[in-house]
Amino acid sequence: MAARVRECTVCSEMHHVHVLGPANGPLGAGLMFIGEAPGRLGAARTGVPFSGDQSGLRFQRLLQAAGLRREDVFITNAVLCNPLRGGRNRPPRAGEIACCAAWLRAQIDLVRPRLIVTLGVAALDATRAVATHDYRLACDAGRPLPWDGRVLVPLYHPSPRTAGRRPLERQVEDFQRLGLMARTALAADPDSPCR
Repeated sequence: MAARVRECTVCSEMHHVHVLGPANGPLGAGLMFIGEAPGRLGAARTGVPFSGDQSGLRFQRLLQAAGLRREDVFITNAVLCNPLRGGRNRPPRAGEIACCAAWLRAQIDLVRPRLIVTLGVAALDATRAVATHDYRLACDAGRPLPWDGRVLVPLYHPSPRTAGRRPLERQVEDFQRLGLMARTALAADPDSPCR
């Protein structure tokens, strides 16, 4: 799948540095995080989701607050290429999310997580492109919701820009609750690394 993704050039305005491979996490992980897009200074540069930039540092801190380890979860994005505008990151457009929806569906089918956590609006929109729902981040943040035979938990993106909408302290609390949810939801699965 990673080799096929690397050949994709459908979205003309994307910087085609595809981030999908072993650094995303283990197949069979019980917990999958979906972010927005590989950041210019982060995953697009390092090849590792949520690493190398401020969002990556905050994500690591939030994972620790949840009692989770990066090597036990699968981390991907709504789009697998870096969207740029004037050399800077920009949010992925609806059409770009729609174009990448088949890749997201394929990753979900391959990993088979029981719990999916979306990080930000673009990630939540991406799950809607895979299997319809009417969840909204502002109303449903932190709530475990039924979706596509799994549990979906919408959370805010760990970017420092999110602080105006969800301060870091609130995000830490969200992730602490997520850690409890993950341990409860995955406790019955002895093969899950997220116990």
